[in-house]
Amino acid sequence: MKKLLIAVILVALMGAYIPANAGSNRKQDRARAEVLKHNQGYYKDVFMDGGIYLTSRTTLPATDFLGISLDYFASAANKQLTKVDTLIQHKIFTGCEEDTNGWLLYPDGAPRYRMIYVNGGKAGNHLKSMEKSSRENICGYIAAGGSYVGTCAGAYIASSGTPIRKKIKNAKLYLGLWPGLVYGTGLNKSKTDMRVDKKSPLMRYFDFGKDGVVKDVRHNGGCYVREDKFGDLPKGVEVLSHYIYNNTKRVKIDGRGSVWAYKAGDKAGRVVSCGSHPEGVEEGERREYMAAMMLYAMDGNPTPQPKGELKAGEVREMNKRTEDNAPAYTRIGDKQYHHFTVNVPKKCKKVVVSLEGYEGENNFDLMVCGKRGELAFGNNTSYKSDVKGCNKQLVIEKPKAGKWYVSVYCDTAVTSTVGKYGSEYSGRLDVLNGVPYKVSVKFE
Repeated sequence: MKKLLIAVILVALMGAYIPANAGSNRKQDRARAEVLKHNQGYYKDVFMDGGIYLTSRTTLPATDFLGISLDYFASAANKQLTKVDTLIQHKIFTGCEEDTNGWLLYPDGAPRYRMIYVNGGKAGNHLKSMEKSSRENICGYIAAGGSYVGTCAGAYIASSGTPIRKKIKNAKLYLGLWPGLVYGTGLNKSKTDMRVDKKSPLMRYFDFGKDGVVKDVRHNGGCYVREDKFGDLPKGVEVLSHYIYNNTKRVKIDGRGSVWAYKAGDKAGRVVSCGSHPEGVEEGERREYMAAMMLYAMDGNPTPQPKGELKAGEVREMNKRTEDNAPAYTRIGDKQYHHFTVNVPKKCKKVVVSLEGYEGENNFDLMVCGKRGELAFGNNTSYKSDVKGCNKQLVIEKPKAGKWYVSVYCDTAVTSTVGKYGSEYSGRLDVLNGVPYKVSVKFE
């Protein structure tokens, strides 16, 4: 009873869902909760790409298991593809008049979803079905801090190519989200076991039966990476698990890398690739295996960076659009935070932060928060003004001198429902191109 009470208190303190009956210890419970609590500032957690020539999956069991949100695109089957599929895919990844940079990105280029998951299927055909602008937006999304998990075809797509095609300069075949090659296994319609080493980051979240072996993971034409002296694994690539497969002499993948990860830098998201198919399993270690990849990917989301410093007597106008290429002054998106710094002087009796909307574009709900010494979010600060509308003030009495953080949050968002092709937006579509506002600070 005492242990149960402690677990309940831990969940409340962490503010994140901890899956029941998971193969883990208390340390791993805390590790999962620590990743999941950093989901503020995104419209949703995961976007799933089941687009043209990919598996049109409509559920992702690991998201339900982790208690996180999901939107998705599920195109028609290959033989039933129409122009509608192409139009929807273009709208999602490139954009349209009401959303000029697509679903993945906020108006200022920041990631709108915390992670993208890319299904299996036909990797080359999927990328060929996309315009260059769509491919560039996915790459830009990762570079800006969004994370990526891809299985089978999704793993091929994230790579820089295969040995067969490494001399072919065809940007349509691979995104190059990490700088190495993958190798085809030659194994179809089969299963393999996976070994998660004790030092693997995946072991932070689950113990996989304490032996680190995940059995019977579906495999159909996937890939692997090489770590031996004949391989070409680039610096910075982490191998997270290895194949266990000794069934035939023809397929030689035993001990090869089956899951690997790469993070290009402090500002980029983490890319996690898997050569097999754990994504559709609804229970047990294979589901935990997929969940662990997603957790490690999301753990690579960088800390948001402030837009700049708010100085007393100056009004900062956040009214630029995506096409202006001025992210430090660009409008705010749905469920997004914009962060600013404020240097409060000594002997300051009061800080007043003023927020003001623009005439004709002020029927949105914005919130303003303040916190000393760290980024201000709605759930970690006692200084906030969240009354309805755009126009408001945040007053901080007797502030301590030093560096403070002020944030603006957009509480107005589109409504997402499920239709024939997956998630569909409705309602406040006018928020997709961003909400303009003015913010200023004064000291008394």
